Amino acid sequence: MHPALQGLLTIAIGVSACVGYFYLSNQFLDKILFPPRGPNAGRNINRANMVRPWLFLFPALVALGLYLAYPVVETLRLSLTDRVPGGGYEWVGLDNYAQMMGEPKFWEAMRNNMLWLIVVPALSTAFGLLVAQLTDRIRWGNIAKSLIFMPMAISFVGASVIWKLVYDTRPVEQDQIGMLNALYIFFGGTDPQTWLTIPFWNNFFLMIVLVWIQTGFAMVILSAALRGIPEETVEAAILDGASPFQIFFKIKVPQIKTTILVVWTTITIVVLKVFDIVFAMTNGQWETQVLANYMFDKLFRANDWGVGSASAMVIMLLVTPILVWNVRNARKEME
Repeated sequence: MHPALQGLLTIAIGVSACVGYFYLSNQFLDKILFPPRGPNAGRNINRANMVRPWLFLFPALVALGLYLAYPVVETLRLSLTDRVPGGGYEWVGLDNYAQMMGEPKFWEAMRNNMLWLIVVPALSTAFGLLVAQLTDRIRWGNIAKSLIFMPMAISFVGASVIWKLVYDTRPVEQDQIGMLNALYIFFGGTDPQTWLTIPFWNNFFLMIVLVWIQTGFAMVILSAALRGIPEETVEAAILDGASPFQIFFKIKVPQIKTTILVVWTTITIVVLKVFDIVFAMTNGQWETQVLANYMFDKLFRANDWGVGSASAMVIMLLVTPILVWNVRNARKEME
């Protein structure tokens, strides 16, 4: 079947199944389980109204249990076991975690992830806030916002391919198609550089890709927050003789501090799970390994499900506190 037709058929079946489920479940609830007639009609109506929300939540709860809760429990089990040659698994306790922590590649991945956590959320949030502030002051600001947000529509792999061409290196006797090397040669460089193989600095070249993508996300959220600032506070600051920098840093930024923190933590969660960019551009070589790529290597290349699952649990443990804190802040802001 043609992929387009297959997609349309899947949508049609899915929508029909959802409509059918909600219709039949309500019919069962109102006409069979708690019929609104007889001496207990009022009580049955109340009972049906109490059960009805759970009918709507049931498919989502099943999906969450099947695709989220079960994989977490199974990954934890695999991280505490090891495959035996004849098939099956044997309990090894924390041996996989000890083996993982004894590998230099794991600590390289941890170090790089911490570096990503320091650089990417800070730059993405700062650039997003700067662009949000500046584009609100110019006539063609909406066009600028659209252009800056456009990378969000590109997959991480697609963005990696684009930036890999930017960093491309050709022999010195050939024209450089990579923009960075072309500029390097133009401004007096002698030999073109293989940017992605330079230890330590190559991590920053990879980070640029994610900053390029996430700046658009930060800009949209922070732009909405800036527009929600009461005009009275800004006007009062202007009347008091405050400069544009003072208005921005002492009036506007404090009022959207919660939104800035939510954007920061959301990008932090993305960074902790970063995989596509590293996999597509360096595959963890030249000291660019990150935790998600390390997990992939262990699971699908080394076929070491124990250590691979242990690294997956480490990623989950790092993400969970930030996720919980982010949700709490979002709820406080809504209240």
